[in-house]
Amino acid sequence: MKSIKQIGASGQISLGKEFAGRTVVIDSNEPGIWVIKTAQTIPDGELWLHQAAAAERLDRALTCLDHPPEAADLDALEHHLNAFFAETK
Repeated sequence: MKSIKQIGASGQISLGKEFAGRTVVIDSNEPGIWVIKTAQTIPDGELWLHQAAAAERLDRALTCLDHPPEAADLDALEHHLNAFFAETK
């Protein structure tokens, strides 16, 4: 699909209402040629979630959802913690 657009005096160009509010990437590999692609951005604070190591850890964590919770033996836990803290004194 080709269309002809006029760049306004303020330097803006309208791509149409169907793209309103969308984020785009504009590549200009040579003067006068622009490639405009719709894109989605990732906030800096969430970028780590898309790295391979984090993705693997998240996948492992999500597998826990496949296992029902088990009853805890609080007496055994208390005994274990008391023994641990006795060793660290």
